[in-house]
Amino acid sequence: MNMKQKTFKTLEFDTILDMLAQHAMSDDAKQKCIQLEPYMDEAEVIRKMDETTQAKAIIANFGAPPTVSMSKLNSVLDQLKHGAMLSPHLLSDVSSFLKSCTRMKGYLKKAESTATDIAVYGNSIYDLSDTRYEIDNAIADGYVRDSASSTLKDIRRKMIRIEEQIKNKLSAILRNNSHCFSESFVSNRNGHFTLVVRKEYKNQIKGSVIDISNSKGSYFIEPESVGKLQKEMHLLHLEEENEIVRILYTLTGLVDDNLTNIKINIEAMHTLDFVFAKAKLSIAMSATPATITIDRKMNITQGRHPLINQDEVIPLDFKLGSDNKKSTTHGIIITGPNTGGKTVVIKTVGLFSVMSQCGLHIPAKEATICMHNMVLCDIGDGQSITENLSTFSSHMTNIIEILSIADMHSLVLLDELGSGTDPTEGMGLATVILEELNKKKCMLVATTHYPEIKEFAHNTPGFINAKMAFDRQNMLPLYQLEIGEAGESCALYIAKRLGLPQQMISRAYAVAYHESKQQKKSISIAHDDFDIISERDMTTQKKVPKIIAKRIQPVAQKAIESKFTVGDSVRVFPSKQIGIVYQKADIKGDVGVRIREKNHLVNHKRIKLVVSAKELYPDNYDMDVVLDTKDNRKAKKKIARKGHNPDLVINIKQGYDSKD
Repeated sequence: MNMKQKTFKTLEFDTILDMLAQHAMSDDAKQKCIQLEPYMDEAEVIRKMDETTQAKAIIANFGAPPTVSMSKLNSVLDQLKHGAMLSPHLLSDVSSFLKSCTRMKGYLKKAESTATDIAVYGNSIYDLSDTRYEIDNAIADGYVRDSASSTLKDIRRKMIRIEEQIKNKLSAILRNNSHCFSESFVSNRNGHFTLVVRKEYKNQIKGSVIDISNSKGSYFIEPESVGKLQKEMHLLHLEEENEIVRILYTLTGLVDDNLTNIKINIEAMHTLDFVFAKAKLSIAMSATPATITIDRKMNITQGRHPLINQDEVIPLDFKLGSDNKKSTTHGIIITGPNTGGKTVVIKTVGLFSVMSQCGLHIPAKEATICMHNMVLCDIGDGQSITENLSTFSSHMTNIIEILSIADMHSLVLLDELGSGTDPTEGMGLATVILEELNKKKCMLVATTHYPEIKEFAHNTPGFINAKMAFDRQNMLPLYQLEIGEAGESCALYIAKRLGLPQQMISRAYAVAYHESKQQKKSISIAHDDFDIISERDMTTQKKVPKIIAKRIQPVAQKAIESKFTVGDSVRVFPSKQIGIVYQKADIKGDVGVRIREKNHLVNHKRIKLVVSAKELYPDNYDMDVVLDTKDNRKAKKKIARKGHNPDLVINIKQGYDSKD
């Protein structure tokens, strides 16, 4: 599945196309609805949007258009292609189609008073009333009429006369020999007029046995006296069949002679069916046309997601970019509580963009939508058992692809950026991803819970914060976007309101914000994760773009180095032993920790601060007193006082590595 298909599925645009197809009558128009994609030319988008608007106005003034299914016409075209004769039923289908063309032409003729371009389509529909009259004069309900030709009319008149003679003769036989018959009526058996004779009298009625009943008790006999008349009837049937074939071939030829014009009418009716389907969808959604622009700005007033119950949806007001061409704001970072509507916002923005570029109206009071060369999104956890993708791996796979193809003409939508992994590392990745997208100048809407990202958006030109409103009193999300301020997750507040004990709330606050304070200026990302992001998660083994890796490494290294300082008292996991930091983290993220007079290299992820060096020791305290031997300290002092002495030896006890 390519990125465009992923975007359509994620934004549920395919559901919109299914809804559109339901408003079309013909199979070709339905297929065109399903295959609809955004147009890339501004003039074409404006033309298609206006087309929908005009069709909607015509329906409002003149009612539903006379569109028809036309599915049976494919059989007609196929038969003509192979030079076959059209059956009466197919000719009736042709007549019905030509009748609908005449009705559509009249419908659009009335619509010309609205001065809409769509009404001009009526001029491209050929009036084939003469052809339809010829078919209707000969065919009715799949049956060839007597009036199809004078010859056929004469043949059928003779058949009626002979049939009456046969029935009169058989009725006379019935009256004179009633005891011989099982039934007192004339039976038509295998195309023959017969009498039902009892088995024991079958030799008394001269004639031909046409059939025998299942019980063998009755014989269907055609008496000799009507044999001659039956032969005449048989010949008349042959003449009738030949004349019908001649008539059908004549009508088939008439249709074939007008085939070019019929095909033009079919194409026009399919086009109109598609256009009016767009208008019907707009009516069903109470939608309006968006103003299309190439300026990098979007403005939506009271937008309603079309797949949410319209009685429940909260209208969205959204604005990105500016009429001021000097404005560089092209990214919005949305924060706020879970279930607050952040995902609905970015899906609505993305869906409106795609719909508008397809010439579809959008359910909003008014909107200005700018042209995009593509809409790229990473929304949802994307977990896949079959593809062995975790949430984080799925996010990174999508984002890496987005980074590789996005440019200043793209719209990028990122939901819960940096989620699915270690929060500190996720925040670091989120920051550099936003930095890279900011360089590309693409339009961006992202959601996050990270406070650092809120600060990043506040301090970075090109970005602006936004939040989802939350009613603290009633603990209810308001589903309203407020641009200009960052929001809060409200997790502790919601937990308190739901009854979590105050001491647990206080403890959670202390833990959360103590760690946050220490890490405020750092991004903790292990060096081992640079080339392949998180070996435990990144099962797809996709490489991080060099430009991101290049940005992450120095920031991450600085963050790791500042995480623990020499003299810190730390706990090492999983042994839970207490040690003292004797060496800051190296490029691999390994910290030197002294445990029971042995030095160890331990990855920073396995260490937790117990007491910082600042709390343990006074300023300018000589850490060698704690971390070095007495002999080594004396040797160092002599070197400092007298300079190099080859006879002095300093012993360095190095422990095992970080894998212990």
